[in-house]
Amino acid sequence: MVAGLFLFLLLCLALASPARAQGEASGLSIKVIGGLAGLSQFTRHERPFWQQRIGTLTQGRVSAEIEPFDRSGIRASEMLHLMRLGVVPFGTILLSVAEPDDPELNGADLAVLSPDMQRLRANAAAFRPRLARTLAQRYDIEVLALYAYPAQVTFCTRPFTGLNGLAGRRIRVSSVGQSDVVTALGAVPVITPFAETAAALRSGHVECAITAAMSGNAIGLHEVTTHLHTMAFSWGLSAFGVHRPTWNALPADIRTTIAAGVAELEREIWADAEEETEQGILCNAGRPGCRTGRPGRMQIVPVTDADEQRRQALLREVVLPGWLDRCGPGCVEAWNDRLARTNGMPPRP
Repeated sequence: MVAGLFLFLLLCLALASPARAQGEASGLSIKVIGGLAGLSQFTRHERPFWQQRIGTLTQGRVSAEIEPFDRSGIRASEMLHLMRLGVVPFGTILLSVAEPDDPELNGADLAVLSPDMQRLRANAAAFRPRLARTLAQRYDIEVLALYAYPAQVTFCTRPFTGLNGLAGRRIRVSSVGQSDVVTALGAVPVITPFAETAAALRSGHVECAITAAMSGNAIGLHEVTTHLHTMAFSWGLSAFGVHRPTWNALPADIRTTIAAGVAELEREIWADAEEETEQGILCNAGRPGCRTGRPGRMQIVPVTDADEQRRQALLREVVLPGWLDRCGPGCVEAWNDRLARTNGMPPRP
């Protein structure tokens, strides 16, 4: 494993060299680290784009190899710094994973900030210029796209009617942000790997789980839980970018073609995230219109006015103060400049 990773890093360093990139403009081969293996963002969109479409778009001048970051030998937490060094020339940064290194990066995907796709789109669009500037200035990364995974929703093994009904339950979470919210709800967060979620529910180790609706369906959560709340806790935004010296060494027309192609890829991934969120809900409940998952018999718990009020209070009193404390004045400026108005909240002092 170590030897394989070492060879991979040497390959990436060679591909990241601006001289190599410019010298091989007539037949450029690039290495790309994409999203999570097995999920539709990678299998239906990223992999076909880089393995097939990029060659067509560039008339054969560019070919690419792509690996999902969870099978590349690189930890997701290392991606930010490996791209800054140029070790990974083209890569995908999961912003929630990068938050411990730089909390500002995850500003558009704070827990309970975007309870639905409409508000996620608004928050991502508002924050994008700030994110692009931060990655360029601090890490020498040119942002080419923002990707969204499907909504993270709540599966439970016994009835509840909304967020206020989760108090006292042990709930599977996957991030510190989700843990903070679950704790504020009076529940007990249990960080659990995705692959172990169904077993944890079957054994009673947890009573609820926060994960994507269709991913949960794929591992059988519709068979071990009974109720599904549709408010998104978070989405898993990721930034796709390129080491700037590598990018700037490419011919201008190649940069233009890649940027336009990736922009179209971004639109496809966002549309798929929205569709997969809807399909996950329909399939888990066994409703008409389920096409891509296994029909279940779950009861859908709708988002109520009380849920929205509680969400706003959690954002205002727990999530936002915690993020600003971790991040400092830069995030206060980012919030006031980019996100406060979008979310109908006053600027922070």
